[in-house]
Order: sequence, then C-alpha cells, then structure tokens
Amino acid sequence: MIATVLDRYPTPPCAALLGLQIVGVDRPGRSVRVRFEARPEFCNPAGNVQGGLLTAMLDDSMGPAVLIETDAALYPVTISMNVTFLSPAKPGPIYANAFIRQLGKTIGFLESCLEDEDGVEIARATSSVRLMPMRLEPLAVDPSPQDEPRRRWA
Repeated sequence: MIATVLDRYPTPPCAALLGLQIVGVDRPGRSVRVRFEARPEFCNPAGNVQGGLLTAMLDDSMGPAVLIETDAALYPVTISMNVTFLSPAKPGPIYANAFIRQLGKTIGFLESCLEDEDGVEIARATSSVRLMPMRLEPLAVDPSPQDEPRRRWA
C-alpha cells in the first residue's frame, strides 16, 4: 500500500470486506490502481465472483480516485453506473485501474476496469457522480484495544 489522503480516515466496512488497498496513484494521469481480494464467499454456484461484488469493486475504485484527486475536499456520490462484464473472475487478487475523465463543479465522469493477476480484463464501468463537499464528524472512541479516536466519512 502507498500513503494517500485516505490514510486520514478509517477504511469503510464495505471497502474492508472487498479487501481494498490503494497500490498506485498517478496524479498527472488522474488515476489510481486498487487491489481487491475476491474471497471464495463472493462466488456464485459456478465458482465465479458474483457480478454485484465486481460492480462494488468498480465503484469502490472510482471513489478513491476523486478523493485523492481533490485531497478529500469532495466526496463522489454515484448518480449512474454502466458495467460491462467481459470474462469470469475467480477468487484471489483483482486489480482496478480507475480514471477521472472530467470533474466539474458538481458532476464528475469516471471510468474503471478490473483485471486479474494475469492482466485479463474482467469488467469495465463508466460512472457519473455528484460531487459533494466532504464533511467529517467525530466518532465515539473505538472500543478496540488501541482505544484511539476514529473519524468517519459523512
């Protein structure tokens, strides 16, 4: 993993479920590379990762691209997302390459593609997002052994 503005925030539970890790950032190219871990529990009866979970991975790669690009000043809320599935995905590492195509004052246009460890493309998505100001509000003290204060995305 590499250091990003996202390190200031706890990992959302949905991202933790998917095993999200930011493994690359290209600021001039307005893109991020994200690693997910597709668990066996994500599979359908055919043994392939269920399409809804692949869609969540695509969505969860495009959001961090906006957060990193704007230094967490703006939070993207998906308005619409179009997904095309290209090949079945098996459990294991899945990588997303997410790109910001355009950011306006209130709307953004994003793209992402998923691939397996061998570079075989699994799925692609385009997304329109509403750009909202990022708001932080303090959370109660985490009851974990570290007992450190935590913050969340609002």
